[in-house]
Amino acid sequence: MKRNHYIFLGMAFIALSSTAQAQTQPKDTTLNRTVIVEQEYNPIIMDASKVNVLPKVEELAVNKKEVEYAISSTPASDIPAGTMQAYTGKETQPVSKPGYVRLGYGNDNNLDAYANYLFRLSGRDKLNVNFNMTGMNSTLDMPSYRTSKPYKWDAFYYRTRANVDYLHQFGRIDLNVAGHFGLSNFNYRPASIFNKQKFTSGDMHVGLKSTDETLPLQFRAETNLMLYNRQQSYTMADNVGVTETMIRTKADVTGAINEEQLIGIAAEMNNLLYDPRQMGDSKETLFENRTTVNLNPYYELSNDSWRLHIGANVDFSFKGGKSFYASPDIDIDYVFSDSYVLYAQATGGRMLNDFRRLEQVNPYACFSNLITDTYEQLNARIGFKASPVTGLWFNLFGGYQNLKNDLYPFLNEISGGHSGVFTDYAQTNSYNFQAGAQLSYAYKDLFSFSADATYYHWDADDPSIDSETVNYNEALLMKPQCKLGLQAEARPIPALLLNIGYQYIYRGEPYFFTKEKLPAVSNLSLGVTYHLFKGISIYAKADNILNKEYQYYLDYPTQGINFVGGLSFQF
Repeated sequence: MKRNHYIFLGMAFIALSSTAQAQTQPKDTTLNRTVIVEQEYNPIIMDASKVNVLPKVEELAVNKKEVEYAISSTPASDIPAGTMQAYTGKETQPVSKPGYVRLGYGNDNNLDAYANYLFRLSGRDKLNVNFNMTGMNSTLDMPSYRTSKPYKWDAFYYRTRANVDYLHQFGRIDLNVAGHFGLSNFNYRPASIFNKQKFTSGDMHVGLKSTDETLPLQFRAETNLMLYNRQQSYTMADNVGVTETMIRTKADVTGAINEEQLIGIAAEMNNLLYDPRQMGDSKETLFENRTTVNLNPYYELSNDSWRLHIGANVDFSFKGGKSFYASPDIDIDYVFSDSYVLYAQATGGRMLNDFRRLEQVNPYACFSNLITDTYEQLNARIGFKASPVTGLWFNLFGGYQNLKNDLYPFLNEISGGHSGVFTDYAQTNSYNFQAGAQLSYAYKDLFSFSADATYYHWDADDPSIDSETVNYNEALLMKPQCKLGLQAEARPIPALLLNIGYQYIYRGEPYFFTKEKLPAVSNLSLGVTYHLFKGISIYAKADNILNKEYQYYLDYPTQGINFVGGLSFQF
């Protein structure tokens, strides 16, 4: 006790001495507002593994810009291509205007109509309503290689889409309920077995998704009732339509191992039912009632240097082709030395040949053969992508693809009472090696540019041999040997937006009728948008400015020079 007492008296004496000495010093007013705090030296650096380590690099990341609705129209030549995906009502920025309307008209009766409105019913409820209609009605020149005497085709194609999408956010779960409607009206080329065609589709969707990251498991689940009717059947019989009914159920469950790792399993089941139909004098099923099941277990790792997704696709089919397939589901990225990424991918899976996909492949197709699902046995790619300077990205890659029961078109003909020609489809196994490059550059909000080029070397089973000793393979006729795409966008003044695009597709297989290759797709397009007032813009877009003769679908020409222009409103 005495020892502690003496220590305390000594410390008090030193403190009083220091205070007295400080009071005798002259006052320096320049230090009145300066406080120096020195922390104890600690040689242990917390989170040392994260020092000087860049965050994960995302492929071709785009700088955030002011929210804008898409004002470019769908090229009339591209109208029969892929179906429009439903708008989900997800906002890019909460301050974006909820309403948008666009209406345009051009030569060849080109039509472009689009409307969208997002109702923010409450902080937890959103309802999105969307309507879209595109089309054309024009007289087109049939491909000149078909006959020495050119002839015309009074073609039309109109596509309508309408969607309603509702989202409710519970405390830990999001509920999504949606309905989609589609209608396509068009006619076939002259001398076809059918004159006109109409596709009618509709579906109902219900989905749930967990949003609470503190839960041990995260999940997504949905079910869909999907209907699709073709007014004209695929058969040679009288005009009898066919309806496809599909029930699609999907689920994905993941569980975190730690902050960097997780495991999961995804599952999808499709139940397809078709109306019976006749083919000639005997009944024959072109599309079989079937059930497909896909299981996809996977593991993921994500840290400062690695992003791994390692899994497998296990596919079962009950009727409708081979009963079992398996393919990899692997995606590996290694990030090094700033914004440089080495990557390798090996994926695959079932390509369900339902009516919706077949419309995307070729809406003019009339099938006379049994169609089974296509299976991508392997789609492998290795590459290197980098961003050496701000705004610039490039990607070099090479790969290999293996497709089982790949669809390919050929011209068929029926003689007799219901005579005519039509684009038929058959299936075979196909393979391709590919190599290519991609480049993109963006400077602030003033200029952007992107380019991509890919070379393909295709092969397929069962080549056909022409009697005149000319080797050709029908399965490769529409396969691209070279693809090139260019896009540039500039904003010289805040109110003016200019864009230019070019698409080139070269096909290397000779055509049966002429022993020559099909004309290459060569589509040069221009677009301009000018903001007149707040929320009001005018726009114009032109396609096939070079007025080239080419075709996206076998024996079906595209428009020559065509354009569309109109007004758009945000509110």
